Amino acid sequence: MALLQRVAEQGRRVVRFTLDGRPAEALEGDTVMTAMLTNGERLRRTEFADSPRAGFCLMGACQDCWVRTEEGERLRACGTFIAEGMRLLSDGEWAS
Repeated sequence: MALLQRVAEQGRRVVRFTLDGRPAEALEGDTVMTAMLTNGERLRRTEFADSPRAGFCLMGACQDCWVRTEEGERLRACGTFIAEGMRLLSDGEWAS
């Protein structure tokens, strides 16, 4: 079940992406964080305790929203917009 539920949306284009190997959809203008949380139960797991995380400050200051793409690129989910074809991971390897 998704952590966030969309109440009402009109007039924005659907953006298709992949989350943990599964097809997912978001809306144009959504951040990666919004896209992931409307399609899953967490943004990522913490590298310290394997606990689910959903972001913290929502403005790019706390470091809690880093996620990875399947290609290994790190993205700050709260400040990056979702793009067509993105392949995102909520359980990635966090060691640098």
